[in-house]
Amino acid sequence: MKFILLFGPPAVGKMSVGRALEKVTGLKLFHNHMTIELVVPFFDFGTESHNRLVGLFRKSIFEEVANSDLEGLIFTFVWALNLESEEKYVDDIVAIFEQAGATICYVELEADLEERLRRNKTPERLEHKPTKRDTEKSERIMLEHVKKYRFNTHPGEFKRPNYLKINNTHLSVEEVARIIKEKFDL
Repeated sequence: MKFILLFGPPAVGKMSVGRALEKVTGLKLFHNHMTIELVVPFFDFGTESHNRLVGLFRKSIFEEVANSDLEGLIFTFVWALNLESEEKYVDDIVAIFEQAGATICYVELEADLEERLRRNKTPERLEHKPTKRDTEKSERIMLEHVKKYRFNTHPGEFKRPNYLKINNTHLSVEEVARIIKEKFDL
């Protein structure tokens, strides 16, 4: 089994790349908004109840997949690299899959802010992420988060094995999926 952690800043294209990767590998895609959007009709984003339920749903799905006969899982995540709590969260997810004998592959996406702001309004993003449909609010939050969090690594910083960083500013999702598939022999 392979667990692909596809991470990077908001609107970098994680879900779109994940969907393309799912098509060429057969691995299942679990994009982070699947649980966010499930819970938000009941509890506002970021509230204690929302965060707890999202965490429970994700953990349950990870455990079931890790102990299944699936070939693997692609999970997208906005990883605030400057927060220790986020590193612990990633470690906890990875541990679930490592205990099941899975190979962990880390894929970091980066793109220019201008391109991310453009992608923030694409029909695919708005279709699959209802909480992003207020594009003015979404853009404002993105710009605030750029000042507060660091979503991409510095050169040489990432020390975990099976790691790939791709600047996808000018690449199609199919090109990025092909690069990932070839790098990790998926």
